[in-house]
Amino acid sequence: MGQGTLPPDRVPKGGQLAAQPSPGLQGNQGQAAAVSASVPGRWRRSPEASGSFRASLDVALGHAAPLPSARAAHRSDCAHAVPCGRVSGSDPAPLTGRPAAGRAMALPGFRARAWAAAAKVAQRRRRAEGAGRSRSPEPGNQRAALYVHWPYCEKRCSYCNFNKYIPRGVEEAALRSCLVTEAQTLLRLSGVRRVESVFFGGGTPSLASPHTVAAILEAVAQATHLPADCEVTLEANPTSAPGSRLSAFGAAGVNRLSIGLQSLDDTELQLLGRTHSARDALQTLAEARRLFPGRVSVDLMLGLPTQQVGPWLRQLKELLRHCDDHVSLYQLSLERGTTLFTQVQQGVLPAPDPELAAEMYQEGRAVLGQAGFRQYEVSNFARNGALSTHNWTYWQCGQYLGIGPGAHGRFVPQGAGGQVREARIQTLEPDIWMKEVMLYGHGTRKRTPLGKLELLEEVLAMGLRTDVGITHQHWQQFEPQLTLWDVFGASKEVDTLLEQGLLRLDHRGLRCSWEGLAVLDSLLLTLLPLLQEVWQQRALSPVPEG
Repeated sequence: MGQGTLPPDRVPKGGQLAAQPSPGLQGNQGQAAAVSASVPGRWRRSPEASGSFRASLDVALGHAAPLPSARAAHRSDCAHAVPCGRVSGSDPAPLTGRPAAGRAMALPGFRARAWAAAAKVAQRRRRAEGAGRSRSPEPGNQRAALYVHWPYCEKRCSYCNFNKYIPRGVEEAALRSCLVTEAQTLLRLSGVRRVESVFFGGGTPSLASPHTVAAILEAVAQATHLPADCEVTLEANPTSAPGSRLSAFGAAGVNRLSIGLQSLDDTELQLLGRTHSARDALQTLAEARRLFPGRVSVDLMLGLPTQQVGPWLRQLKELLRHCDDHVSLYQLSLERGTTLFTQVQQGVLPAPDPELAAEMYQEGRAVLGQAGFRQYEVSNFARNGALSTHNWTYWQCGQYLGIGPGAHGRFVPQGAGGQVREARIQTLEPDIWMKEVMLYGHGTRKRTPLGKLELLEEVLAMGLRTDVGITHQHWQQFEPQLTLWDVFGASKEVDTLLEQGLLRLDHRGLRCSWEGLAVLDSLLLTLLPLLQEVWQQRALSPVPEG
């Protein structure tokens, strides 16, 4: 289906809104090099749009370690490049849709302000009581995280090929209305009764008005349960987030910031095409910490051309003098079509040294550990219990809804009678996406039903990104009959990894050691084929039920 072609089975406003079967998640801009040929076919990744989440199988250039790329981990996605086509006879029941155009949208007022105030009180209480994560009473298929994609930026950075646009002018009121409409539609379609977290990503969502953020949060709160202590994160760039603007976002309901600092070296920032200086970054960080104490994350990149270990570690140590309780380390990924890729290809810049990047990563992990940070995921570090609730949903293979141009989602369309989790991607180009939302209530362009094996592969690859790994209880939620011991307990290859101290399989479950977390991609080259082999053997000899 072409980029500008609307799916034939979507019914315009005034009729029935059906969740359309459509082709699988095929390549769009925004993906690093594919995994080596030895990786099973469904895990070879094609380009993706931004607003989604990178999978754990991005192999660093020339290096086996899964050094997290400069593209944020909250955008890593397990979307497969397997076309699903039309699922004959399995269309979900149609869901009545409200017209997107011509319908008055309630502007955020007292209700939104009251929710934001209650959220701040709940966050303070939760922090005072400790870092424990409250358990939702709703079943897993009735809970979800929500990702909102703002597609616009001031300029395109030299390393970025996300789904983003540099507009001459943005009709924000129209965009806001479409984001609200799509959120309402997908919440009805999913049957989700509780939104556990909201993440405003992009693009540069700090360019949006706080009014847009408030309108979306109010719409979510009206459509489903949005807890007062729900984590609401906004990505912000230093030059687009002065203190007064950050304060307004806080009043709109944001209670956590993720700042794209990237470097504390002005020469490196210029190389990356960033619009801020190191001084700008530290000023924004200080203001953010004042407004959102204990709830500010910063990104730091490694593996840049000409970058050396010593100076980079000094940057990290300087950052630790200013940062809050969450730090993300991302390795530069050279993406075809970007300025940096062209400069390296033409010999203007040297190619990043993968061995130096690996050394930076290992040394950086150690420095952060000494500073009291827990490495709770391959690229994410937190202290004082400041883990990202939203990202944790992805790594635990929870449901998430993606709204906005190019956003990805993973959920069961229960509201339309669906029973199988689907991978979804929204239309990429903002203008076309808006037209589709105004016509149909949503801009879902592609859907892929996920088979049981595919879902288990995601559970394995995403869960092993965390220090907790995959507990037996968590695995049984997705596969109650085939245990972790059944899959990996009798494998000589796994025995070797256990003896090498890279992997642990015990009464708690399956997880990487500290050393193993640094070479996760190479471990998955062993573990994923084992899972597939055992699954195929079980298909030939089914396990009796009961």
